[in-house]
Amino acid sequence: MGGNDPERWIAARMGKFESSGIRKVFDLARQLKDPVNLSIGQPDFPVPAPCRQAAIRAIEAGHNSYTVTQGLASLRDKLGRQVAARFPSHSDRKLLVTSGTSGALVLALMTVLDPGDEVLACDPWFVMYPNLPLLAGGIMKALPTGPDFMPDPDQVEREIGPRTKALIINSPANPTGAIMPASLMERLARLCAKRGVLLISDEIYSLFSFDGPHRSPAEFNEQALVIDGFSKTYAMTGWRVGYIHGPSRLIEEMTKLQQYTFVCAPSMAQHGALEALDLDMSPIVSDYGRKRDYMRERLEKYYDIGPPGGAFYIYPKAPSGMKGSDFVAKAIANNLLIIPGNVFSASDTHFRLSYAVADRELERGADLLIKLARD
Repeated sequence: MGGNDPERWIAARMGKFESSGIRKVFDLARQLKDPVNLSIGQPDFPVPAPCRQAAIRAIEAGHNSYTVTQGLASLRDKLGRQVAARFPSHSDRKLLVTSGTSGALVLALMTVLDPGDEVLACDPWFVMYPNLPLLAGGIMKALPTGPDFMPDPDQVEREIGPRTKALIINSPANPTGAIMPASLMERLARLCAKRGVLLISDEIYSLFSFDGPHRSPAEFNEQALVIDGFSKTYAMTGWRVGYIHGPSRLIEEMTKLQQYTFVCAPSMAQHGALEALDLDMSPIVSDYGRKRDYMRERLEKYYDIGPPGGAFYIYPKAPSGMKGSDFVAKAIANNLLIIPGNVFSASDTHFRLSYAVADRELERGADLLIKLARD
């Protein structure tokens, strides 16, 4: 290796990463004519007008430079009051505004992991969970789950070893839509406290809990780190505003790291996020619950569907005798875009669909999935 070959400059750790399987489906979408697209994990409603207008006012008022690394004081204050109301008994809980929830997860893992450390997460997992620990020289250890996509707490305890640093809980979950029962949350939260494992709760889909109020494992563990943001709740996926809260010592170190990485979340986006916190999004949540019910009722006769209690995903098992990836290839050949389950899992048995699309698209997608199941 040498000469003009740029390969010589690429770090060895990059060989551990693969391009996202989700992005590969997006690339396929550009090659198809009018596909039915149930692959996209972002809301189909517009950013609320008050958020757009607040961002425009901020730009026109000249708020286009850096904010302090911690985030706008007004945004932190309002978020802080909400967090304090949610967790009134937590005496040591500090908040940092981040460049999206992905940025928050990067900061958290880079702050707590040393080379060789382990992070536990359920299989199926969100695509970033096995990859981000690699940046710090760590690894993700997958926790098997049952048909309800929930882990066995006794097995979780057995998986905790001397290098286990953190456990990630994602509820409602991407890709399954599953919501962890409060009793299991409590058991895992107390297990982490007992064994000295950091609990990281990814709550980006917290608003989309259709069958009851959202519960957080931080209710049962005062030292839990909680990640949330504005991308899913307010359709602000491109605005890159999230936040993380937890023990002040951890947040101080994450703030220091953000100074040398993301610097701050986009200034005008923070002004839009501040406006968002006063909005009532319950009509949107009700509409997405209706979409969930429609797809579940259409498909449950033809597919083995786990309990999609929230987020905006359903994670069906591929028809008998088929790998998930083979079924997805067949779907794409029929102009239907869905995501193979092996993007999110060590098993190639399921596929993910998103119902965050217009009703007509949902109807077309359900029709195609029923046709594929019958073929």
